[in-house]
Amino acid sequence: MEQQPTLLTSTNNGLIKQIVQWQEKSRARKKDGLFVVEGLREINLALKAGYQGSMFFYCNEIAHNPAAQTDHIAALDFIKSIGGQGIKTYEVSLGVYKKIAYRSSTEGVIGVFKSKNHELKALQLKSKNPLILVAEAPEKPGNIGALLRTADAAGVDAFLLANPLTDLYNPNIIRSSVGGIFTTTIATGTTQEIIDYLNGHNIAIYSAILQEAIPYTQANYTNPTALVVGTEADGLSETWRAASKAKVKIPMNGAIDSMNVSVSAGILIYEALRQRSINAVES
Repeated sequence: MEQQPTLLTSTNNGLIKQIVQWQEKSRARKKDGLFVVEGLREINLALKAGYQGSMFFYCNEIAHNPAAQTDHIAALDFIKSIGGQGIKTYEVSLGVYKKIAYRSSTEGVIGVFKSKNHELKALQLKSKNPLILVAEAPEKPGNIGALLRTADAAGVDAFLLANPLTDLYNPNIIRSSVGGIFTTTIATGTTQEIIDYLNGHNIAIYSAILQEAIPYTQANYTNPTALVVGTEADGLSETWRAASKAKVKIPMNGAIDSMNVSVSAGILIYEALRQRSINAVES
């Protein structure tokens, strides 16, 4: 039986204050094991990926102009569907929605989801010839989101975060990944833990390092491969240098010797995919 949403109109409501905490505070997200997702696309991707929805909020006032009616109807249908599943739903006023929303342009739907376990020991690779992207100590949520979009576009088998400095469920990561956080297998660990994991699974490590490196096109990525990138400011730690089967570099022909980390990752990943497609044809 469909549940009618409870109407919330006060920004001083205790639940609304809690939503704000989950949006703004990593400590609150980790303590409660909950995080916030905005927008129908991202919410549906999270549900498809098996994330468990805890509660949903809907603003009936969000769409007033004819151009937004399609999104408005889709959002309302979604809330009715969720209510029919017995999940708690709330209707909120425009003022309350603006209080709890991180983004200014969504369809007026916000969901609260339970976090998943991203510990490295829980990682299960389905492919016998995996292609993995590793990023060491990325700090900017926007860069992490961009890396996740690249990982999703290329269909890598896993995205590993070494020594993460930012909470994975930071709302800016969810926003900048355009939901890629839900479509990609993700695991986190220390640099040494990830190196041990890769070595234990016979996955060759190719680190993007400028010094004493070969051009990225000269390495062979057709076997189980991990492509490792570091921050634009500091690059990779010495630990990765020592653990690498090869150090690879992308030629820089301009005056600036720096490239956005997600762009670098994309170049390396698609070279690996190119090699693998040729190898598949030849074999």
